[in-house]
Amino acid sequence: MAESQAPHIAIIGAGIFVKTEYIPRLAEIPNLFVLSAIWSRSEESARSAVEVAQKHFPNVECKWGDAGLEEIIKDSSITGVAVVLAGQAMVDMSLRLLKAGKHVLQEKPAAETVDEAEKALAHYSSLRATLTHQPIWAVAENYRFEPAIIESKKLISEIGEMINIQVIIEGSMNSSNPYFASSWRRQFVGGFILDMGVHFVAGLRMLAGCEIASLSSMNSHVDKTLPPPDNISSIFQLENGCSGVFVLVVNSKSPKIIWRVVGLNGVLQVERGIKDGQHGYSVSLNMADGQSKSFFYQFSGITDELKTFLSDVSTANLKKDQSSHIDPRLSFAESARDVAVLEAMLESGKRQGALVQVKKF
Repeated sequence: MAESQAPHIAIIGAGIFVKTEYIPRLAEIPNLFVLSAIWSRSEESARSAVEVAQKHFPNVECKWGDAGLEEIIKDSSITGVAVVLAGQAMVDMSLRLLKAGKHVLQEKPAAETVDEAEKALAHYSSLRATLTHQPIWAVAENYRFEPAIIESKKLISEIGEMINIQVIIEGSMNSSNPYFASSWRRQFVGGFILDMGVHFVAGLRMLAGCEIASLSSMNSHVDKTLPPPDNISSIFQLENGCSGVFVLVVNSKSPKIIWRVVGLNGVLQVERGIKDGQHGYSVSLNMADGQSKSFFYQFSGITDELKTFLSDVSTANLKKDQSSHIDPRLSFAESARDVAVLEAMLESGKRQGALVQVKKF
């Protein structure tokens, strides 16, 4: 894409994820956009991220503080913004940028609570009355873009009617993890459970192709180096009647991530792993007649979600009308549904396993 046609974007935030994921992944697709600026609250933080980015984007500008943010807001050449901040600050920042007419890609989770998500969506809808176009509000949930999840969803029909689904997550959130000391995650509603859990709920919902209707959870706090709760054991029922279990342990000595769908005609399993030095997911399909298939897909969800957002922004910039197309996997409401499931699990745990209906969006 010619630079004159490529959307100009800015990154709001300069933390670990921006430096280790956003900048390297954007560097893989430099022909799709122009990186105009990186902003942070402090000059030191902004400059540290810009220093990393300049290896790939030599013309990126460094912005910080209220003045720097205002410059980005008023710069009409910047049409898209990635918001990668502390979870508690993302919705307010996103709405401020949307009000200015910017297309926004906000990092997950969509919101801290269902209530915040509902109010945010209402505010977003009201912008139509004051803007000449409806800006895109996307949420970056990379699991919906992982090839393993996408391809596994295509295989679900082969196992026949679903009998049961098992999701087992044993994380590795310990002192060697760069996010372990993250203050905002420790002060977040649900702590690491919500921040991590939305990924695995997204994978579950995508594979099942059906919403979770109700659930019952038992939660506890065992590892005192982590904020409560640090593990959840939940039984859920889908709207199609299929039931399943969702187990999330924030820190384990033997990390594991598995989605397993049992059907009348076979079993489909997706498991994180490594093959030939590449990180990704192993997908296995075992049928009742003895036939089996197995595949391995490398991680590419972050790159693919960025490509999709940039494509949607480019299309919106060309149309310049009230409507803006957005890939359904990126929609704020779609990610709010992930939050709703985790909030229901946390609520059920507080009520000693009481059955909780999952809020619908």
